[in-house]
Amino acid sequence: MENNQIKNDAITRQEDDFAQWYTDICKKAELMDYSPVKGFIIYRPYGYAIWEQIQNYLDRRFKETGHENVYMPMVIQESLFKKEKEHVEGFAPETLIATIGGKEEIEDRLIIRPTSEVLFCDHYAKIIKSYRDLPKLYNQWCSVVRWEKTTRPFLRGAEFLWQEGHTMHETEEEARSEALRMLEIYDDLGRDVLAIPFSTGIKTDKEKFAGALETYSIEAVLPDGKALQSGTSHYFGNGFSKAFGIQFQTREGKLENPYQTSWGVSTRLIGATIMTHGDDNGLVLPPKVAPIQVIIIPVAANKPGVVPAAKEIAKRISNLGYRVKCDDSDKSAGWKFSEWEMKGVPLRVEVGPRDLEKEQVILAKRNTGEKIICPLSELDTKVKELLEVIHKEMYDKALKYLLEHTTEVHNLDELNAALEKGGYAKMMWCGDRACEDKIKELTSATARCLPFNQMPFGDTCPVCGKKATKVVLFARAY
Repeated sequence: MENNQIKNDAITRQEDDFAQWYTDICKKAELMDYSPVKGFIIYRPYGYAIWEQIQNYLDRRFKETGHENVYMPMVIQESLFKKEKEHVEGFAPETLIATIGGKEEIEDRLIIRPTSEVLFCDHYAKIIKSYRDLPKLYNQWCSVVRWEKTTRPFLRGAEFLWQEGHTMHETEEEARSEALRMLEIYDDLGRDVLAIPFSTGIKTDKEKFAGALETYSIEAVLPDGKALQSGTSHYFGNGFSKAFGIQFQTREGKLENPYQTSWGVSTRLIGATIMTHGDDNGLVLPPKVAPIQVIIIPVAANKPGVVPAAKEIAKRISNLGYRVKCDDSDKSAGWKFSEWEMKGVPLRVEVGPRDLEKEQVILAKRNTGEKIICPLSELDTKVKELLEVIHKEMYDKALKYLLEHTTEVHNLDELNAALEKGGYAKMMWCGDRACEDKIKELTSATARCLPFNQMPFGDTCPVCGKKATKVVLFARAY
């Protein structure tokens, strides 16, 4: 059963104002706070802990595939930044520039990194000399600054946390494989950790990353019907390496420019998780990303033996390898139920005097509100089983929404209707930029991606009537 009863009036209901609901959760669940500078948020411990779980998963996967972590400076000389023309033009409107150091003007102004391609390329030019130096598989965990006019916690900030991988390869084939391999890891993160079914595909030329030959993306559809680009992987060819003079001696003794990729996800994934799964009681966190997976609540905590029993249960579950907390504060059990529901803890264990008499506990699933009586002797097995069930139920619910909000359209009327419904309008497209621009002008929707699994369902572009050869997903987006 679904837990539809509204218990927490501190949160705006989704159906009343989805944007305000989101902001309420970010604040009330203590994920973040606002700093004095617009767009620069404070990541509070609970919010940062969610990022740490994402980071731990990805860092392990990156290292398993041979990648090494490095750290580049946070500032880039303007003269260096301008070396790749298309890249500069793409980021120029978003750059924050330092012009004074101490009391003196900085002659070659310093750009606070919006991304680090040029820093990596400048470094690679010094250390890559031979095919024996390749591939270079580097990743960086850092923050970047993009001077956004409109900001929203986690989704779009003037500063945000992310990882950015930058790799160099001997061949085009190897670089293309790398870009797709990293996208696959991001897709795995969605399915196996965040319980989000991402749509994957290639960006149109209009939507691709500045300086890239091809951009691949993971896209989420959220309950308000909007799409969210949740991560990207780029194939650059050797354009950057030519601009920065990166050359290596081939196996045949010739000089060539290596082929490059970059790829990244950010704390935007926290926003995607909040929106995909949250409800009118607050966060609903997938077990693998939840900072606390199991919360133990002593009921009638003033009764003899209840708190010690609750602490023993917490220790027992912790020994199984789960992140667990026992809330033995002097607040009422009802207040605690509401508080930990707000924070989205996947599984609650209630234990009171009567439960101890019967040698049982009550287990409550956050995602559905379902309560289960569990003998203490079966607790270890039941906790493991329920956390797996919760993840599957959350993923299946999100997948059902995605499938129900992906609509094939054959003309502009159907396109409009699909976008009003929310989600993806899946249409055939001739590939012309003019038609893509026209759709944005008429509907405010953008091309999210051309899915990898291209399954044509018509042969005419709804905009111009010309022959259509590509399937593309359009949506209004964050």
